[in-house]
Amino acid sequence: QVQLVESGGGLVQPGGSLRLSCAASGSIFSIYDMGWYRQAPGKQRDLVATITPGGSINNADSVKGRFTISRDNAKNTVYLQMNSLKPEDTAVYYCNVHRTTMGREYSYWGQGTQVTVSS
Repeated sequence: QVQLVESGGGLVQPGGSLRLSCAASGSIFSIYDMGWYRQAPGKQRDLVATITPGGSINNADSVKGRFTISRDNAKNTVYLQMNSLKPEDTAVYYCNVHRTTMGREYSYWGQGTQVTVSS
């Protein structure tokens, strides 16, 4: 059974930094795309950043130059380093792992971790 456990959220002042981690278990995640999404109150869940098994990265325009996604395949873990945080970054952040093979899609979500940026 696939499990994703996020950690690292919390309350931070504008301009501060946080590092989110997502530890995955239950499969071979080195072959999955891994990523982070976020959902603010009353809004849809949006892409933050994704990283492929080969290390190709896709970032949302709103976080370019501030957030960095990385992965450690040996630890089945994906990270999100968030710098220069803004109040509009406040949201629940969700980890996702995803792959499509032989026409079948596999997608799993973590439980989410709250990030609040406020003075």
